[in-house]
Amino acid sequence: MLDTNPFAELSAMIPAAVMQAYVVAMFLAVVGGTIIDTIHKKSAQYFFENAQKAQQSARRTVTGGEKASLAIATLTNEVLTSSEFCNPQRRMSHLLTMYGFVTFLVTTVILIFAYPTPAEAAPGLLVVLWHLGALMVCIGGYWFWFFIRCDVNSEGNPWYRLVRADLFILSLLGTATFALLWSFGQPYVGWGTLFFALFVVSSTMLFTTVLWSKFAHMFFKPAAAYQKKITKADGSQENLPDLGELTDPAVQAKYPDIPTYMGDKPSNMGLGIKRESPNHY
Repeated sequence: MLDTNPFAELSAMIPAAVMQAYVVAMFLAVVGGTIIDTIHKKSAQYFFENAQKAQQSARRTVTGGEKASLAIATLTNEVLTSSEFCNPQRRMSHLLTMYGFVTFLVTTVILIFAYPTPAEAAPGLLVVLWHLGALMVCIGGYWFWFFIRCDVNSEGNPWYRLVRADLFILSLLGTATFALLWSFGQPYVGWGTLFFALFVVSSTMLFTTVLWSKFAHMFFKPAAAYQKKITKADGSQENLPDLGELTDPAVQAKYPDIPTYMGDKPSNMGLGIKRESPNHY
């Protein structure tokens, strides 16, 4: 079954043009959801205002070559290798899920637009990569869901405890899982139809709930990481006040919103900011 293009088999029931229109609709849903999310949460406004404030307090000018070097460092560290994850298991889980999703998404688009019917035979490697990408998402995603999430691993909460931020990972897992089950179940009409319907429902939920899920987070994360490197390079980050030792009772009394679990090193984070749960991507 790994060498069979499931979308080519599907074309006997659903025209290729309909499948292609669905992909375009989901792309527009992601773009629209991200824009609305940016406007609603004022993420872009905060990002640019924060960058301007940092620039005003910069101690030196960062050259174009330095900016290019920092951009490459951001791409290789925070984006391609997810070096910000200190926990090696979570980092591996994240990388499996990320690269699996990219592989699965890209091969899906290629199969639907370039090889939508049996008349256009898809290369065997491409079909294998489609299945492999979905499998990588399942391995990394289920590993994270059952064993790595902080509230499950540290606080002993049940794995089925759900919050709104779980929408992204659950719909992603559903998409990859039902895609594999649909591909393997195609010879069995009843099961194949059921799994295909669940695959469509999961993928639609994944791409149309950007406003409520963590999907848009992947677009802001590299920009925030790059800006952090810029502020460190131009010296503006050094102008932040030193709060002192977080374990000092006097510091804790003065800044009660600072979470004590951040350790005993000086930090400039936490003032008046409600920390978001680290359980999700």
